Amino acid sequence: MIESTASMKQRGIIDDIVVMSFVAALAFSLIVCYWRFFLQRLRGIRGANWPTVSALVDVLGVIEERGGKANAITGYLATLTYFYSNPELQSGEYSRMFDPDEEDDARAWADSYKGSTVTVHVDPHDPTRSILRKEEI
Repeated sequence: MIESTASMKQRGIIDDIVVMSFVAALAFSLIVCYWRFFLQRLRGIRGANWPTVSALVDVLGVIEERGGKANAITGYLATLTYFYSNPELQSGEYSRMFDPDEEDDARAWADSYKGSTVTVHVDPHDPTRSILRKEEI
């Protein structure tokens, strides 16, 4: 039996919808998994021209990130917490994700900043908001 042109077009449209749905679901899942990094990067761009102050990295953390059907380790999240005065004591965080086989690297990276002074950008309209830019760490 010969398939009609209309039927072939309809099947092609359905295939396109399936592919677009898959791509949209993949993009959404990436955003959900890495939302903090998207926000961190966006804030870094927005805060590039904010005034700078010195901050002290004093608190470090490395935690397992888990996900997927088997709840397997998807990586290690290393977080630096820094403190600055502007004019009162304020704090902020900077996070970096490491691969599942890089736990030691994540801990070494975080430990290398303990007690160090970094330059952070502070929102001139809200001194409680700050950003430690990737380019300046």
